[in-house]
Order: sequence, then structure tokens, then C-alpha cells
Amino acid sequence: MAERNIEDNLDQMNDEQLLALESKYCSWGDTVHYAKQLNIFRDAQGIYLYDSQGNEYLDLQMWYSAANFGYKNKRLNDALKKQIDTLPQLACQYLHEEKIRLAATISQDIEKKFGVKGRVHFNVGGAQAIEDAIKVVRNHTGKIPMFAFMGGYHGRTLAATAITSSYRYREHFGHFSDRANFIPYPYKFRCTATQKKESCCDLSCLKPFEKLFESEYYSVVNPKNNKCEYGAFFVEPVQATGGYIVPPMNYFKELKKTLDKHQVLFVADEIQMGFYRTGKLWSIEHFDVVPDIIVFGKALTNGLNPISGIWAKEELISPDVFPPGMTHSTFSSNPLGTAAGLAVMELIADSNFAIDVPKKGAYFLKKLKDLQKKYPYIGEVDGLGLALRIEMCQKDGFTPNRELTDTIMNIGLRGGLEAGGKKRGLILDIGGYYKNVFTLAPSLYITEEEIDLALMLFEEALQKALALTAS
Repeated sequence: MAERNIEDNLDQMNDEQLLALESKYCSWGDTVHYAKQLNIFRDAQGIYLYDSQGNEYLDLQMWYSAANFGYKNKRLNDALKKQIDTLPQLACQYLHEEKIRLAATISQDIEKKFGVKGRVHFNVGGAQAIEDAIKVVRNHTGKIPMFAFMGGYHGRTLAATAITSSYRYREHFGHFSDRANFIPYPYKFRCTATQKKESCCDLSCLKPFEKLFESEYYSVVNPKNNKCEYGAFFVEPVQATGGYIVPPMNYFKELKKTLDKHQVLFVADEIQMGFYRTGKLWSIEHFDVVPDIIVFGKALTNGLNPISGIWAKEELISPDVFPPGMTHSTFSSNPLGTAAGLAVMELIADSNFAIDVPKKGAYFLKKLKDLQKKYPYIGEVDGLGLALRIEMCQKDGFTPNRELTDTIMNIGLRGGLEAGGKKRGLILDIGGYYKNVFTLAPSLYITEEEIDLALMLFEEALQKALALTAS
């Protein structure tokens, strides 16, 4: 009887009642309880979220870059509503127009940019698409071991966890015999190859990887036949959860020379950086290499009815080598997702993100550098397009400061910031090797005035946090 009453009155439940239910019935195995301040949001529009009291929160992470095109984007929402009223459900073993057109649009764009033919295979979430990419690699190479980067994040399914560098994600789930060989990422601010910033980046960090191929006793290659034990290198062109780290522009070109020499595939994980987050449709476009596989998700549907996928070169995924039934998911190419994805690709074609995003990113980064000059606790700011990072440190400007970072985030979630003459909150996401980096992924439609407001809110939260951590 009590449970029926709760169900009957869900619309009238206040935050206190909902949080009491959440604490009792919701698993804490997700990331909600990373934050001390728990908010229940009721509405969203553009770059703002709204709580039960109608307070607005300027969002600088946009659902981990899944909502690149803003909340309640009318054009995209209308496309989804239209699909709901025409073909809302269809088993994925049958064809529909939106799936075919979306796959063709993505494949044709990649062929135009990289000069290679390929095909698209859809799934639901980013981790599932990573699993599909692993299947393509294993099928083509016959090899199970993979290379991946320290600081890399590719998802939390078992196979994706095996190529994600954090042991914390594997710790409770037994031994991972297929655990990747993790290679240091070119992280200039905390370079592992040299302590002298003036000599970074001369790609010194790449030399230990290249050396692995010099002798069979370094365990990765047989020099007699040039065969490598590893099938692919899974790469985030700009590290996401690792802290939005931008590598030197020539790094991947040099890395791929070694991979090509030993027939190791190059897989670009674009799940968080795709769809113009960095100022190009694919972040790998910045680095003058041709990937063998591209993995995508998140912003493909602007967070509406999730869909993900992989693009792979024709020789890896043609029907002759990757026939029907090789991989499948019930909701993989669902018509609501493909319709939203096609609407996103059409929106991109009609927009000017290639010019607007770098321009806005440069403006944002300049303002961040101005802020850095005022506060020694900001160790580094950097970015590519509208993928930006603020690394928080101790007063020495280098030692990681997780406490300050967490305090700023929780202050933003409380919603009591007054910069701009109105009480607001600030939504920030934390990443980085030491969980001391704010990874900023605002809406691609953010204006310079909104950037200015965001920075005023951030500075106010920083000042409050410094006062709290000093006391």
C-alpha cells in the first residue's frame, strides 16, 4: 500500500522525499555520489540546468560532452518527436531510412577527409562501441593484447575496462588476462620523460615505446618476421577523463610510423571529443594521421536516445571478413537514435562550427590564462577548441590539489554564487590523473558573454574555496 502511494504521488514529491528514496533504492555504483552536494534537476535550456526552486546552473560540462548542441535544441528535439510519430520502434534486424542515411553520411565524410573507404556499425553506448572495435581488431589480426595509454578511459564494460588504465575500475572484478600494455601519454605539464619544461616536447616520451620494438627481449615483437603481439593501439586523440590533455601536434604522426611498420592498427576513440568538441568533426583530424577505426557516441544524438558506433576501413569490416551476426545489440540502430543522429549531422552541415568553435575556444583560453596569472593555484590551462582544462595545484603551481578542486565543484553545486547579479550555480566536471583538473566542455553555442559569466562564477567559487581550505 505504501509503495502504491509513492507511485501515485511521484509528481508531488519534494527533493527531501526523493533523496530519501534514492538513498534506499538506488545503487551507489554509478558516479552520483562522487559529489557531496546532491541536486535534483527539473529542467534544462541551452547552457543551463534548473533545480526544484528554479535556480539556474551554468553547465560547463554538458553531460560529459554528450549535449554539445545545447539542452532542448529545438531542431534536434523536433526531429526526435517527428520520428516518435512515424517509426518509433523497429527491430534492428530490419532496415530503415535514417540508419542507412546516417551511416552513409558518416562514411562519406570520413572518405572525403581521410581518403579511405569504410563502413559504419551502430551500437548503443560508447563502451559497447569500444567492444565492437575490439571485435573488429581481434577478427582482423587474430590478436588479443592491445596497447593503450596511461590516463586513457574507454568505458566500464569488461573489455573496455581492460584497455582503461585505472586499476580501480578492474579491482573488484578478478584478473584481466587481456589487460592492455599501458604507455605514457604525452602530458607536457607533467612530462615523464624530462623534468625540464623547456625541452618538452621533443617527443622524448615516445622513445621508450619505439625501443620496445628493437629486440624480442622487450616482449612485444619478433624481429625475425616483424610480427607484433599486439593487435591495435586504442587512442584518445585528446585525453578525456585523463584531464583534457592535448598532445603535441606531431606526436601521433610519429607514433603511427612505428605502428604501421609492425601492422598494429590505430583506433581513435572519439566518444567524448567527436562532433566538433575540438573544432573539427573528429579530433584526430588535427594530427595528420589516418585512423584504421573511429569510435563515436555521446554527442551524435546530443544526448537524445543514445546511439554509438564505429567506422572501420573497408578491409576490416567488409561483408567478406565481417559477415552478418558478428556483433549485435537489441537497440543498436534504433530509429529514434538514428533519426536524432541524422539531424545532428544535418545541423552540423548547416552550421559554421569549424570557424566558431576555435574562435570561442581561443577567447575562453585567453580569459583562463588571464585568471591563471591572478592565482598561483591554477597550475595550467590549455585546450583545443572548446575542450578546455584547468589544473588546480598547491600554491607552488605544480603539486596537485584535489581538496581545492573538490571544494570548488561542491560550491558550484550549492547554487549560491552571485556573480552577474543573480544567484546561480556552476556545473563542473573533474578529471585528471590526480582528480585535480576541471574538464570544461560547454555548449558549442556558448557566447562570449556567457563565457565571461562562467569565468566570474568560477572565480567566485575559487575565492570561496580558498577561504574554506585555508581555515
